[in-house]
Amino acid sequence: MTILPYVHRDISWLSFNYRVLQEAKDPAVPLLERLKFLAIYSSNLDEFFRIRVASIRNLKKVGKKTKAELDFVPRELLKEIHRIVNKQQEEFSQVFENQIVPELRKHQIFILRRLDLNAEQQQFVENYFHNNLQPFVMPVLLVKQRIRPFLANAHLYLAVNLRQRKKPLLDNEYALVKIPSDQLPRFVQLPSASGRHDLILLDDIVRNSASWLFPGYDIQDTYSIKLTRDAELYIDDEFSGDLVQKIKSSLQKRQVGPASRFVYDREMPAHLLDYLKETFDLGKNDTLPEGRYHNNFDFFKFPDFGMAHLKNRPLPPLPHPVLHEVDDPFRIISEKDQLVHVPYQSYQSVVNFFQHAARDPKVTHIKVIQYRVGKKSKILEALMDAVQLGKQVSVFVEIKARFDEAANLEWGEKLDKAGVRVHYSFPGVKVHSKLALIRRIEHGKPRLYSYLATGNFHEETAFVYSDFGLFTADPRLTTEVSTVFTFLENIKPPKQEFEHLLVGKFNLRPALYDLIDAEIEAAKQQKPAHMILKINSLEDKDIIRKLYEASQAGVKIQLIIRGICCVVPGLKGLSENIEVISIVDRFLEHARVFIFHHGGEDKMYLSSADWMQRNLSFRIETTFPVYDPDLKREIRNLLDLQMTDNVKARVIDRHDLNEYRRSESDIPVRAQLETYFYFKRKLEGEAGVPGA
Repeated sequence: MTILPYVHRDISWLSFNYRVLQEAKDPAVPLLERLKFLAIYSSNLDEFFRIRVASIRNLKKVGKKTKAELDFVPRELLKEIHRIVNKQQEEFSQVFENQIVPELRKHQIFILRRLDLNAEQQQFVENYFHNNLQPFVMPVLLVKQRIRPFLANAHLYLAVNLRQRKKPLLDNEYALVKIPSDQLPRFVQLPSASGRHDLILLDDIVRNSASWLFPGYDIQDTYSIKLTRDAELYIDDEFSGDLVQKIKSSLQKRQVGPASRFVYDREMPAHLLDYLKETFDLGKNDTLPEGRYHNNFDFFKFPDFGMAHLKNRPLPPLPHPVLHEVDDPFRIISEKDQLVHVPYQSYQSVVNFFQHAARDPKVTHIKVIQYRVGKKSKILEALMDAVQLGKQVSVFVEIKARFDEAANLEWGEKLDKAGVRVHYSFPGVKVHSKLALIRRIEHGKPRLYSYLATGNFHEETAFVYSDFGLFTADPRLTTEVSTVFTFLENIKPPKQEFEHLLVGKFNLRPALYDLIDAEIEAAKQQKPAHMILKINSLEDKDIIRKLYEASQAGVKIQLIIRGICCVVPGLKGLSENIEVISIVDRFLEHARVFIFHHGGEDKMYLSSADWMQRNLSFRIETTFPVYDPDLKREIRNLLDLQMTDNVKARVIDRHDLNEYRRSESDIPVRAQLETYFYFKRKLEGEAGVPGA
């Protein structure tokens, strides 16, 4: 088989994370929002090393036969990842120190170090250390040939270079001090002059106080370090045993997993770094330099001092035009499919749907798939209320949702105690569909209602994630949603094939091939052929091969991809008909939309699935058609906005420069803002042409 151009998924992911860093660099972004993007970049990178890099490191240990089956060399890939990350981290430090810190000063916000403190602030810092910090800092002298101290995952430490006062000619000695940012605020406000806001990082309070921790020693210098550990549970391919118990056991080990990244202050002298590497048994590929501070995701908690002008203009979610506070949502949905688009429209319409279902005496059954859910959930509370009101309620809980395993187990136990019938993950498959099904008795006969979504039943992320949710009573869809639940509850393949839904592990991949093939055939017959695909990630090699084939046939392919994009667009004779943009803005683009021209019919689907091998072949995903012509028109309008974005859209091409797409037009189009005002005009009865 011919080897086609393909960007490795992890290299492409780093390119995506750089787009996040670009937002922190952009002076047009409000100042405190730029700090938030630094936090997002750092949080993303932490997870990347804990999952992806840890897995690649493990591949270095496999046998020659397994390595021969890979399409990359793990050692070379790790080397390239480190090169890219080092370059990005240097830029991160420059953005923070040379751009953001000076801008903060213009607004009278000062981040001080210990040598910057005046007498009053120095006294405050000393008191703060004795009154708040001292019980948590835990100083430890490092001595060779002794048991090495354990570095807790993602915790901050100071590596201290010191010498005994009585024996100053002895060699350097070294120690560690824990920075208790897990116990205390990372940013501590200092006494300040009127109109001025002085801050100090907890790290620097510990630095200032290091001499009290090591009496009899002179502190030569201190440098920050952090170790992140492998967070993969390695249970995705387990096919036997008690999966719930295995996950509980694995969660206990996650915090003590092998090292995946050791970061250190790039100003650290070589002798101290060498000592730490020897002490903690770290190799060259385990260590990465950063700036003075780590765990920069703590910028999420940076105080705003009430300066609203340094943050994004509020865009409060708009009420859904017909579902927001309706007394009978089932009547509305039975007459016409309804669409909600969060965060532009309020998620309250979804919450209301379940609350009404719980109270409605005509409702007999409620079924939901829980993938990720908030710590507090009115939806799950409503389901527990429904049980008390005599309804049969079942919830499928996917306990392999990464980093939400513990929360999902906790919710599962809570639901079970409330009388909800709980079904847990089964081995070998991850369930990523976002579905709900309600059975209601109307005129003496049962009728099904469904909610199908691109995003989770998560009331907190609904303020930030951009997703679609479809309410429907269309039996073409509700009947097949019922079939999905029957499969999840019985773990038996459905007797009838899916005709309307495209479901992962069943017909999703072949159906997508058929849809692409139809466009290829149209192009070969010199007929219009076009695809618009909005997804979070495009990684699957077979489907990329199919897209190249379509491009070569003359199919116009427009891709809107937030994250991983392994296709190489714009190559003459191969992918010149493929255009890719990526939008990173104030809301996280999470919706998946597939539009196929299909001879002018515009076949349109919404989906929980990205075009990655795991989603198309190894997960239960749901891709569902949009049949209502008004909703199809609305979704197409919104995608047209994204495809004309000339403010936040980046061009993804073979040069991988992440350049902003600019237009010769004098009219800026920022898709997310335009989307909000599109819905605002629609709510006011004035919706016209998008962007007008």
